[in-house]
Amino acid sequence: MKAKVGIDERGLRHDGRRPDEMRPVSMRVGVLANASGSAMVEFGKTKVLAAVYGPREPTQRFMVLPEKAILRVRYHMAPFSTAERKNPAPSRREVELSKVIREALEDVIITSEYPRTVIDVFVEVLQADGGTRAAGITAASLALADAGLPMKALVGSVAVGKISGTLVLDVDETEDSAGEADMPVAAAPDLGLITLFQLNGVLTEEEVNRGLSMALKAIEQLVAMQKSVLRQSYEVVEE
Repeated sequence: MKAKVGIDERGLRHDGRRPDEMRPVSMRVGVLANASGSAMVEFGKTKVLAAVYGPREPTQRFMVLPEKAILRVRYHMAPFSTAERKNPAPSRREVELSKVIREALEDVIITSEYPRTVIDVFVEVLQADGGTRAAGITAASLALADAGLPMKALVGSVAVGKISGTLVLDVDETEDSAGEADMPVAAAPDLGLITLFQLNGVLTEEEVNRGLSMALKAIEQLVAMQKSVLRQSYEVVEE
């Protein structure tokens, strides 16, 4: 039976959340032994794994920059991540989102510490239920920190949607498919910096401002969770 999308008479969404409520979020670091840093982030049923390798010398010398490291990001959805098996070959959307994630992160990494090197970030969507871009950015930021790379701040991300005329936080696949607008946002709250702002669909200026406020409040909570997870991982190592 298909879930009814919208806001019911109690002011709740199809999965019982309030409009300004995120899905359950979980985060872990150090999930891959062979990576320099790694993280798993779950937004509800969406599960994303991020792995960082480097800084390291590139195999192709023409890729180096003399004054800083090059950040490379590959976003990929596993063939089993969706209900219908996905073609494993990179799609145009995956190439685009790889660029989006890189641009959302590169301003907070102090790449000048590692000239003539590359930093590779792999973002693998293991299970997709909406919000993979936001979960991917959040996981990648956490994996970079787990790798010990110098960063100005951590980055979190979430999307705000519009369902039946109401702004809602952290849309899932059901809401995204039936929604009127989708606004992914990424930010580094400690710097007061928005690193990603996109809008698909139509929102009024007032809705954009209100949606941005909803997103930034949620991102503050996500970054606080990132810090807590990293602190816990250091405590385990120290013991």
